[in-house]
Amino acid sequence: MTDVLFNALLLSFVLLGIHAYFGMEVVRRGIIFTDIAIAQVSAVGLALSLFLSDEPSYLLSLLCSLLASVLVLLSQRLREYAEAFIGLLYALGFSLVVLVLSKSPHGMEEFLKLSAKDILFVPRKEVIKTGILYAVFGLFLYVREKFLKGFWYELAFFVLFSLTITSSVSLVGVLIVFSILVAPALVSCAFKKGTFVCMVLWGCYKHCGHSFVLLFRPSHGL
Repeated sequence: MTDVLFNALLLSFVLLGIHAYFGMEVVRRGIIFTDIAIAQVSAVGLALSLFLSDEPSYLLSLLCSLLASVLVLLSQRLREYAEAFIGLLYALGFSLVVLVLSKSPHGMEEFLKLSAKDILFVPRKEVIKTGILYAVFGLFLYVREKFLKGFWYELAFFVLFSLTITSSVSLVGVLIVFSILVAPALVSCAFKKGTFVCMVLWGCYKHCGHSFVLLFRPSHGL
């Protein structure tokens, strides 16, 4: 059980490490629902791949995520209507996931997995691989801050955002991605604490939740 909880805690901090940054950005820009909209459209790609081949396709999910990011980027030109457009994009993504998975014999099970997965049993190897991937994304974010300006600065943000969202949705699901993006940023802004402090507190909170679930999970053998 210790290994299970340690993997869950490690994965929480791996995810929070990069999502806290993106969360602060979307809160600062006032486009809070961008993350859940892009995550939901990314889930459309996963749903399509599961329907067509019974195997999740990272590439198809990434293409859907990039398409959503481009649409969100273009919507920023109409600032007063951007949030309304993002809300419609989320509703479209949600509807498409339901429509596609309704044709699958295991549609409800797959829908639940796309919404929120059980991260307690993610293998250590997958956690390490995700940590390395997000470290590379973090390096690209540093390069973006130092060397890019204007349109390319914005484009790089949404491309890296899409890559991160796609990887996270396939790992933990849409709703968990939304919570780890927005919650640390919201706590940071509300209590005037640094992002790192809020990331640690949120990680500990999630770990307590994981421990509770593991300890009180009903036994199917009874």
